[in-house]
Amino acid sequence: MTPRPPPKSPAPHRVVALLQPPQSAFPLACASEVFGDHGPAVPARYAFEVCTEHPGPVRTEAGYDVLVMTGLDALERADTVLVPGWQQPAGTEVPPAVVSAVRRAHARGARVVGLCSGAFVLAAAGLLDGRRAATHWARAAELSARFPRVRVDPAVLYVDHGDVATSAGSAAGVDLCLHLVRVDQGAAYAMRIARQMVMPPHREGCQLQYAELPASAPVAVSLAPLLEWLDGRLDQPVSVAEMAARSQVSSRTLTRRFTEQLGISPGRWLLDRRIAATRALLEETDLPVETIARRVGLSSAVNLRRRFHEALRTTPAAYRRAFRAERAVG
Repeated sequence: MTPRPPPKSPAPHRVVALLQPPQSAFPLACASEVFGDHGPAVPARYAFEVCTEHPGPVRTEAGYDVLVMTGLDALERADTVLVPGWQQPAGTEVPPAVVSAVRRAHARGARVVGLCSGAFVLAAAGLLDGRRAATHWARAAELSARFPRVRVDPAVLYVDHGDVATSAGSAAGVDLCLHLVRVDQGAAYAMRIARQMVMPPHREGCQLQYAELPASAPVAVSLAPLLEWLDGRLDQPVSVAEMAARSQVSSRTLTRRFTEQLGISPGRWLLDRRIAATRALLEETDLPVETIARRVGLSSAVNLRRRFHEALRTTPAAYRRAFRAERAVG
């Protein structure tokens, strides 16, 4: 009997970052951290590489050069084209060769992503015309003035249209990259990468909480200790009153802090975390819905199904089937 050959592993999703001097080091590092090699702890599902218009040393704002040996032809084989910033002086035109290469990649079906000021390159290519887009809050007015057909949203952390995505400044690039991983590979895989990076897999809120404030504005008390405490107790019922007691404030004050810093209520934040944990368990285990409901603190299968449908417009069973079918095909 002839042995059956083992199934082939799916080809990795190829992410190509387009660098342009002076290259901002942080958004490039964010992208490489998310889409790069995470070692044996996380199975490789992405191949990350860089290119530039003129191969050779690419100057960075950090004071060192990056040696890039691949030109714009690398975009022709990219599944995702990623522009990690555009640090040119105001009014500088994006090189025609770059615009053409980005347009061609998008036209053949590649996803095009702009981190922070990388949105300027996408706008120059016409990919954001008539669409909502994000960029660093400090450059939102400039993007809007230069490209009036772009609907610039200075508040959000990122905007994803499927074929095109943009993020706000700096760390919001990590938020968008992890979001794209969730879309491509599922919530459980994105959580693995987030754990490797020692950061939450998803941040709520808007970037306006980070914008410059008047000097007289009070400094907000960080919610981070409370959020970390809650993350470790998803399987337990926790009320807003208990959260407030943990933070040694009133329920009203706690709710105001959540709204100001995260843009949502304490109950909504906790429910979103429970739904994210549910997705990961549906993707990675065969546990019954009733067991999952207890593990994520949603008490019963009936409550879990209702909450899950409200959040994702599908049932846990359908989500599990669809995710596993996609993994089998991909």
